[in-house]
Amino acid sequence: MSVWTQFTDTLGAALVFFGAAVCLLGVVGMLWLPDVLSRSHAATKPQTLGLLLVLAGVALRLRSGMDLATLALIGFFQLMTSPVASHLVARSAYRTGQIDHDELIIDDLDVQLTERAPDPEPGPAPD
Repeated sequence: MSVWTQFTDTLGAALVFFGAAVCLLGVVGMLWLPDVLSRSHAATKPQTLGLLLVLAGVALRLRSGMDLATLALIGFFQLMTSPVASHLVARSAYRTGQIDHDELIIDDLDVQLTERAPDPEPGPAPD
């Protein structure tokens, strides 16, 4: 076993361990945080980062072209689906009244949902 292989294996194991620790912190955040918006943040960002670190660690250990392509696809789909799902959960919680509006510092959706479009001005009567 060469020094380079041993170094990449050790770095890969460290990345897997660190990624698992970040995922564990996300789970702890989901259990301790009080509201839907905070929990959706804890469900998305640490989990995505943790999975990407685990995938990078596994990629350093496997080193095969097909395995790297599969891991890249897993990472790509994780990056595409997890934030979108969390955004939809947070938006549906907002629309169903599960959010305490007094706790929000900036509420951009309030203006969008309560603002009405102006009524069209009456034009000339059709003949």
